[in-house]
Amino acid sequence: MYRRLGLLVAIAAAYFVAGKLGLQLAFSNPSATPVWAPTGIALATLLLAGYDVWPAILVGAFFVTLTTAGSVATSLGIAVGNTVEGLVGAYLVNRFARGRWAFERARNVFRFILLAAVLSTAVCATIGVTTIAFAGMARWADYGSVWVTWWLGDAVGDMVVAPVAILWTLSRRVRWEPPKVFEALGLVAGLAVVGLVVFGGILPVKNYPLEFLCVPLFVWAAFAFGQREAATAVLLQSGIAIWGTLAGFGPFVRSTANESLLLLQAFMGVTAVVTLVLAAVVRERREGEERLRLLAVSDPLTGLANYRKLTDALEAEVRRSSRTDRPFAVVLLDLDGLKKVNDRHGHLVGSRALCRVAEVLHGSCRGVDTAARFGGDEFAVVLPETGEDAAWLVARRVGERVARDGEKPAITVSVGVAVYPRDGMTLEALLSSADQVLYQSKARRQAKSRAR
Repeated sequence: MYRRLGLLVAIAAAYFVAGKLGLQLAFSNPSATPVWAPTGIALATLLLAGYDVWPAILVGAFFVTLTTAGSVATSLGIAVGNTVEGLVGAYLVNRFARGRWAFERARNVFRFILLAAVLSTAVCATIGVTTIAFAGMARWADYGSVWVTWWLGDAVGDMVVAPVAILWTLSRRVRWEPPKVFEALGLVAGLAVVGLVVFGGILPVKNYPLEFLCVPLFVWAAFAFGQREAATAVLLQSGIAIWGTLAGFGPFVRSTANESLLLLQAFMGVTAVVTLVLAAVVRERREGEERLRLLAVSDPLTGLANYRKLTDALEAEVRRSSRTDRPFAVVLLDLDGLKKVNDRHGHLVGSRALCRVAEVLHGSCRGVDTAARFGGDEFAVVLPETGEDAAWLVARRVGERVARDGEKPAITVSVGVAVYPRDGMTLEALLSSADQVLYQSKARRQAKSRAR
């Protein structure tokens, strides 16, 4: 209870502080600003913490307006609009764009932008501007311009602030090797330098249209890091750009501060959309490549390694053992009577029998071992740094677990073991040696069965 109360207080406080900072940039109307981060904060908290945090947003929005400009009635009306905006945006994103996981797929990023940043913010802008117009705090003749300022500030807040809050909350850990850390520092330095060049007025001519220089840095962030870092790069560049534009530098400076910020926010909004979509596409491509890689080295039925992966593991162990003079073992297993199972019970039951053996292998192997299916009913396990006795112990344990797994029909496996370098110096020799032992074992079992 106290933890939840603390969360509500923190949300209200964050909303209030961000709102007070945003209203410092309300040049055309005291209640309408083109920079409004609280929208992103509200949407992120509703997606992450649930709809029941809405009272914190309502309280934060109410006191922001009340302590800046407006009466209790107008402050309440604006606060209701801000709260409804967040709730509508969160509901639509949860319903149609996978909620907090929207940034994993490009199509869901587009839905997030359309539903939250475009549609729900229009609700708030309409409620807010109508409220201050009825209260005499804005002229009806200025309704359109004030509405655009309000809407754009809220929309860009959703595009720039909400992704950063959501992505960093879902993935807080930073696991970078030293080269990646240096690359990240280089990216931050690049953002700072380009930001000063474009928006900081360090060039002799202050307002060159050089905003395109920002694009390669966002592409870099999307390809080299991911959605979280790409969204953060956009946020950092946005902060530098706002500071520079207010100081009178950059390509978006116009006759009034409000017009300048509107042009800048439109640019940052489009940049945020493109960057988030690109980062999502890069993620999808990497996931596709990983799936293809797994398909190339795994058996689709059992999930074990396939023959290609088995040969790679054997070759690697041969090289390692040649350097260290430490043995390793190969265990071959053959599912007895698979054809009879298929003929009597059907191929689905036969496939399930293969999967039963695979499940036992999964449960019997160490993390460093490689279990593979490399034939119709043949399996192999590569056991690094394992001698003959330990290998036979593993082989017998697997055979016993398969025989008493409790499923019908009952199945058994025949096993054979080969040890490097005693039984062969190449993978072909090792597999051949283990195969000979396996079929000797199978022949003895069949002879005993006939004798009975």
